[in-house]
Amino acid sequence: MIVDHVDNWDRYLLGSTWEKVFEFLLQLQPDAEEKKYEIEGDDVFAIVMSYPTREEGSDGTVLEAHRAYADIHMTLVGGEKIACFPTHTLAVKDEYVAERDVEFFQIEKKSDLLISLRPGSFALLLPQDAHTPQLSVAGLEGSTVKKVVVKIRLDLLDL
Repeated sequence: MIVDHVDNWDRYLLGSTWEKVFEFLLQLQPDAEEKKYEIEGDDVFAIVMSYPTREEGSDGTVLEAHRAYADIHMTLVGGEKIACFPTHTLAVKDEYVAERDVEFFQIEKKSDLLISLRPGSFALLLPQDAHTPQLSVAGLEGSTVKKVVVKIRLDLLDL
């Protein structure tokens, strides 16, 4: 997991795909259309979306992890918290589905690790980083966040 400001993206030597992703992210504007953007076909793509945030532990929150792709989450408008858990400490709720690259876990307690994202910050989440997005940030409870999630096939990053 990496959490930082987008101005520091080049401090992480993760290869040419990493560079290409941040070329895309740095030009993305808050009024970007909500849709899927292909960066390198199905290997690297971005999805711009918006949704209302909610309290941790409320109905509708999910705890997920991925095996084939890394995620970069970056807010464009508003703020969001993401609760993170090490996958090896969790009980599986729904088995891994390769076609969707997702595995869901039981939410048994609140997270000890909460990431707060506001415009200009990003989080790189790896397969060991189970995460619950869509959580409210203090002072912005119940607001809508607009964000982008970039999916990067793991073997394209110099990890």
